[in-house]
Amino acid sequence: MRTALTIAGSDSCGGAGIQADMKTMTMNGVFAMSAITALTAQNTTGVTGIMEVTPEFLAMQLDAVFADIRPDAVKTGMVSSDKLIKTIAAKLREYKAENIVVDPVMVATSGAKLIADEAVETLKAELLLIATVVTPNIPEAEILADMKITSQDDMVKAAQIIGEKYSCAVLCKGGHSLSDANDLLWNSGSKKWFNGKRIDNPNTHGTGCTLSSAIASNLAKGFTLEKSVERAKDYISGALAAMLDLGKGSGPMNHAFALSGEFAKEAE
Repeated sequence: MRTALTIAGSDSCGGAGIQADMKTMTMNGVFAMSAITALTAQNTTGVTGIMEVTPEFLAMQLDAVFADIRPDAVKTGMVSSDKLIKTIAAKLREYKAENIVVDPVMVATSGAKLIADEAVETLKAELLLIATVVTPNIPEAEILADMKITSQDDMVKAAQIIGEKYSCAVLCKGGHSLSDANDLLWNSGSKKWFNGKRIDNPNTHGTGCTLSSAIASNLAKGFTLEKSVERAKDYISGALAAMLDLGKGSGPMNHAFALSGEFAKEAE
């Protein structure tokens, strides 16, 4: 059994964050573990409260995981605090973690900024430099590359800037009215487009978390980065196409769309 660790915040409604990551990892065939950076009170309509853990307690969680069940891959999600980012980077370096997928959660789909400028700079200086691959959406790629992105050529340029500056692979995610769900993987000077069919489903809560966790899961199982991205996109397409409709806002996907068997049966 391969293992994967998610370092992110908890989503009380289960559609994003730690909950989405662990569902995704389980459905992608790896044993999921977690280190929680914050508790949130949120649902499909928004976030009403956030309670961060201390850097000391986050470090304890990471020590506990690595000391007992070493993860074959690590995914990081939303971390809004400068000190927490430094703690994560220090521990991943200490344990020489491999297959690190950084989802640089800085800008919401709505365009709202999610972390402070200081934390953005720390994310760049600490986490990106140890990442195997970073998975920014268009607004996040604009921040990391310090340029405006309005075309596919711009996506290529931005990915190259980020990849060369931080010595990591970059999956620049389309969407946001650009590139129709086509994602660009830039890796050591080579580029590959992953064309996606835009699925007409308004319930997209947690798509970024899910994609990065699926990539980490496949890296943990020994797939190449290119194949891991391909498999992750297929998984998220299936989860969206299942057309789950829960909640009053932008609802979650059906992470368990492919689940079948004795324990999935409903009462007759």
